[in-house]
Amino acid sequence: MSTLSSRLSRWFHAQMPTHEQLAANRFTAPLARRQELFRFTRRSVPRGVAVGILVGVFALIPGLQIIGAALMCVPVRGNIPLAAAMTFLSNPATTPLILATAIWIGNRLGFHADLTTFYALYERGAGGSEWLYWLLSDAAPSLVIGLLIISVAGAVVGYFGAMWFWRGWIGRKHKARRLRPTSVKNEPHLPESSV
Repeated sequence: MSTLSSRLSRWFHAQMPTHEQLAANRFTAPLARRQELFRFTRRSVPRGVAVGILVGVFALIPGLQIIGAALMCVPVRGNIPLAAAMTFLSNPATTPLILATAIWIGNRLGFHADLTTFYALYERGAGGSEWLYWLLSDAAPSLVIGLLIISVAGAVVGYFGAMWFWRGWIGRKHKARRLRPTSVKNEPHLPESSV
């Protein structure tokens, strides 16, 4: 398993843009000057995870999610690369489940949205205009409240999960460092006495 994780880690590091590339781009140059937004620290990692989940689940608009997560990381000093990665939790495979759950939660809180219409539109591959009409006429309050609750709950779980993971990872590193044999340098070599 460690080989897979190390290969995956190397791949992610190879795909990440360098600081120089970000500084050269006119859109990302202001963010690149603030290097604390790209450091992996015990405070910025959970913040980046929480912001990414919050924006990724609530926005549900590809492209806008990453931009929104990066912009929200600036005031909360979250890690931008992690926030961008967390927005991919809402993808074409998970979006129908997120939407159905959000509508169900909104319905449970007293708002009205017809789930049978949602499933019928989904199964027949309805166009954007039909989805928009259904959303604006019937489901908007239920969907927005449900998405807000899911995204906030996911962000809280992500924040504390990232804190727990970070603490365990650093603890393992410290334990490995303590168990590593120490080599003593610059200690004078004493000749063995012959008895």
